[in-house]
Amino acid sequence: MEFRPCIDIHNGKVKQIVGGTLKDAGDFAAENFVSEQDAAYYARLYQRYGLRNGHIILLNPPESSYYEATLAQAEAALSAWPGGLQIGGGIRADNAERFLKMGASHVIVTSYVFRDGQISMERLEQLVSAVGREHLVLDLSCRKKDGKYYIVTDRWQKFTDVEVTVDSLCALSGSCDEFLVHAADVEGKAQGVERDLVRILAEVSTRIPITYAGGIGCFDDLYWVKREGRNRVNVTVGSALDLFGGEMSFEKILNICKESLQAD
Repeated sequence: MEFRPCIDIHNGKVKQIVGGTLKDAGDFAAENFVSEQDAAYYARLYQRYGLRNGHIILLNPPESSYYEATLAQAEAALSAWPGGLQIGGGIRADNAERFLKMGASHVIVTSYVFRDGQISMERLEQLVSAVGREHLVLDLSCRKKDGKYYIVTDRWQKFTDVEVTVDSLCALSGSCDEFLVHAADVEGKAQGVERDLVRILAEVSTRIPITYAGGIGCFDDLYWVKREGRNRVNVTVGSALDLFGGEMSFEKILNICKESLQAD
């Protein structure tokens, strides 16, 4: 299990938000933490610890008046550690290469590859053609409805008809280098993980690297994901992390991730 750090940027600031509250209208999100440091500070910190493949997420849409400020923060982070970080938010086939040239190792995509609630294989193929499978991460962020997990798009606001299952993940695994899965219902709440979702991810983690994000609020949660994820599901910790005002020690998280499963 690897720790995959995050740099979430909203309205030009590094923040931790409650994921389900994010709205395009008024550029609103309920905030857990607003950093006094810029995005480049976190990029350099993660570089110092050798934590590759963390993700920068642009939480403003391109239409937002804050987008340019948010993009400038992201560009500064990528310049601080070229090739060390992934980036997502508003990525399309026609702009994806731009972010690689900025210094991203991968582009992270959700909304662009969905149309009318379904996966658009045409758009997915366009992305693969534009940047290569080896530079593509699919963000299959999801929310629960009627007891099942469905992929959500447009900054977690819109349900698709695509259920997150072992079969659907396996079908998509050949078109990208990794999956990033935000459990949007618990994102930013630090009140526990979506356990059924983690179990699904564990079944697919032998085929492709997967990072789970959402709800980890204590070390018991982290150990649970390590155990039930069979030490293969990578993790992100946001609002609960001491770097972002939480109580979970950054250093201790790194040590737990490095431990063998038997040591638990």
